[in-house]
Amino acid sequence: MAARCHLTPVLRGLARRSTIGLRRQAVIRQSISQPVRNLSQSRLLLFQRTNAVLKDEFTSEKYPDIQRDTRFVQITPEHVSYFKSVLGSESAVIDGVTSEGAADDIEPFNTDWMRKYRGHCKLVLKPGTTEEVSKILKYCNDNMLAVVPQGGNTGLVGGSVPVFDEIVINMSRMNQIIEFDEVSGILVAEAGCILEVADQFLASKGYIFPLDLGAKGSCHIGGNLATNAGGLRLLRYGSLHGTTLGIEAVLADGTIVDDLCKLRKNNTGYDLKQLFIGAEGTIGIITKVSIQCPQRSAAQNVALFGIESYEKAQLAFREAKGQLSEILSAFELMDQGSQALVRQVTKNNHPLEGEYPFYCLVETSGSNAEHDSEKLQTFLEDVMDKGIVADGTLAENETQIRSLWSWREGITEALGHLGGVYKYDVSIPLKELYQLVEDIRARVDAAGLLGDTDEYPVRAVVGYGHMGDANLHLNVSTRRFDERVEKLLEPFIYEWIAERQGSISAEHGLGVMKKKYIGYSRNPTMVGLMKNIKKTFDPNGILNPYKYL
Repeated sequence: MAARCHLTPVLRGLARRSTIGLRRQAVIRQSISQPVRNLSQSRLLLFQRTNAVLKDEFTSEKYPDIQRDTRFVQITPEHVSYFKSVLGSESAVIDGVTSEGAADDIEPFNTDWMRKYRGHCKLVLKPGTTEEVSKILKYCNDNMLAVVPQGGNTGLVGGSVPVFDEIVINMSRMNQIIEFDEVSGILVAEAGCILEVADQFLASKGYIFPLDLGAKGSCHIGGNLATNAGGLRLLRYGSLHGTTLGIEAVLADGTIVDDLCKLRKNNTGYDLKQLFIGAEGTIGIITKVSIQCPQRSAAQNVALFGIESYEKAQLAFREAKGQLSEILSAFELMDQGSQALVRQVTKNNHPLEGEYPFYCLVETSGSNAEHDSEKLQTFLEDVMDKGIVADGTLAENETQIRSLWSWREGITEALGHLGGVYKYDVSIPLKELYQLVEDIRARVDAAGLLGDTDEYPVRAVVGYGHMGDANLHLNVSTRRFDERVEKLLEPFIYEWIAERQGSISAEHGLGVMKKKYIGYSRNPTMVGLMKNIKKTFDPNGILNPYKYL
């Protein structure tokens, strides 16, 4: 009750803006005393911090059951010569076949940002046009050269790096925004366009990209489609399956699929673009996209509050949907452990004075700042009066909004600073969403692997994620990667999820990590149909082999 009394002046602040409680002002001031995290840099920081604790182990060594397909030929100088003739610019080809000195330049394309997956690639190609992609793939298909499409390389499951000596086709040069209709909000862009660049362009036009990710400063929108990325805005704008109007893609034999539709309604035949969304580059390489972008909201409000139990977090979400309805744009869940890690790394004071088992961040986006703020304050006051929320705080300006968001978006970086992380991005029916975290924590502790000193490989087991989408990010923070931990986690986690009819991959796809576990989420009939599609589009299997199926 004391916490509710503290917050009452905050909730009634709209009517008496000049007398807003000093506690909120002080808390927010503490929260923003340190520079706000630049999300664009998070991937780089993670890579640097984890470098010392992870092994530079090849994926082929980590997964000895995966054998190189003997149908694929070794890359020769003659092959390299052809690709150079197609791409022209020396900077578009990183050649480690004829030049031993290129190994360091190729390494970032061979390794994922967590340094968990590492391939043996000796050739990186950077096409600048769809026609160049077509020529490359036709030649590779004719000569049985395996390839890996690569965007920003920000995934978690090893889907965008080679396993053996596959050629990397990196899309970074195809990064242009082609056109934008300011009336309809339809954006057409090349697949290598960075998500943050696209969103900043749209912001200048009063629109917003319907997807937001912590890795937005590095990831490519083509890669977002290839993995069907969900992110922070899915609750409001839906998935890329709904917002993507058309694509252009190149098949394994070099055929250009021109389905770059710019219409919201087109019921002529099969909607084939949907096959490429979430296919992880296994049936074709996406080269251009057409996206329906919503109008950017004029007013944004954010609240962060502490909750005593997961059951009450569910009640808070239900109340948010009912009371905030059309302006609710995000509802994020964080546990106490994740917030403690952010505080440990950043040294910042948490916006809430007390510690709570769970924290929820609520964002609203609408057209009327005063109306939306009043609605959010009324909601927060109501859930506190009902005993659902124990404490909370509201942001008053853009700086404070970014500060509150940093306690959610800063979790990934904090985990990376502290060592290796086993990450599981999964979907679970909302009622049991957090139970997986508790069960894994108990399982690791019972095995004697969880502790506060260096003798224990596991530092913490934490959970957070998009509660609005029933999407949990289970993270097992370790001082070092340890096979005992991995064996304890897999396949137990997938079995646990299958028993509850969840999905072993909510975001990021299957890649290498989850390929052999697809049966926990898809029945044999579905897997068989997927294999038939793969064989139809890529009969030689040159596109992103050893992954997905």
